[in-house]
Amino acid sequence: MGRSPEIATAKRVFAIEARAVRDLAKRLDGNFTSAVEMIMAAEGKVVITGMGKSGIICQKIASTLASTGTPSFFLHPAEGVHGDLGVLGANDVLIAVSNSGETEELLAIIPTVKRMGVKMIAITGGTKSTLSRYSDVTLDVGVEEEACSLGLSPTASTTATLAMGDALAVALLEKRGFGAEDFASLHPAGSLGRRLLRVEELMHTGVELPRVEAGTLMKEAVIVMTAKRLGLVGIFKGDKFKGVVTDGDLRRAIERGGDVLALSAESIMTKRPKSIKRTALAESAIRLMEENSITALFVEESASKRIVGVVHLHDLLRAGIV
Repeated sequence: MGRSPEIATAKRVFAIEARAVRDLAKRLDGNFTSAVEMIMAAEGKVVITGMGKSGIICQKIASTLASTGTPSFFLHPAEGVHGDLGVLGANDVLIAVSNSGETEELLAIIPTVKRMGVKMIAITGGTKSTLSRYSDVTLDVGVEEEACSLGLSPTASTTATLAMGDALAVALLEKRGFGAEDFASLHPAGSLGRRLLRVEELMHTGVELPRVEAGTLMKEAVIVMTAKRLGLVGIFKGDKFKGVVTDGDLRRAIERGGDVLALSAESIMTKRPKSIKRTALAESAIRLMEENSITALFVEESASKRIVGVVHLHDLLRAGIV
């Protein structure tokens, strides 16, 4: 059976757009570094503007920047010339996107932008265009051809622009040292938000914490384990965490024989049990449990390492993280 013309077209489109992105890497130079440094040095926000399909790509870039630690939003240039340029401040950076670099609506806002002293980055395929000439930095996203067979609809050029925006966002993310916990604070909703909850938001604390003092007999420790319903009990000497007795430890002690309830909890406890910091992500707790084949972790204060809670696999399940 021959290959369908539709599949042939799709493969041609993929090849053209993949080449467009590969070519970007070959042309990267000091302008990209300058763009990153300009945004990092800015005391204000990043405003991204573009018309038509470029404008749609701008909205995605703005969203990606904002969610990875760079305050950013989209400004429609046509609205800009009718008053919305008021959102710009002298400490902001304007990223203007136009494949040709001659988009009328973008050129119309340049005089005001320059008068305000706003730094401007052009993302364009027209490196000798009017937009490029008036920008402080130009990022070249020119393509050899569009994937559209008519050569008219922006396809490869918008893909290249999107990739350049992603490259900027990730370079800024890494330069800021923006981590998973920072990301979590900006994504509180949905399944992603649930996976990025902190351990301290799910842990049991206070009277819910299963603990007994060193020297406690197992007959008393079992009562605490049963009451707290977490399948374990921590052994403490004051604030010092000595170890843990789990259902598994109890089971193994019974298999060895003897009067287990008459033993001290310390005699069958697991020393140096796994623990996790309260500020760690719930995702990290899941990974640590899986790696060690356990179902609960004691939670410690980041600085003092004092035990402040316990988190169980069931808590993660209820939160929809697993």
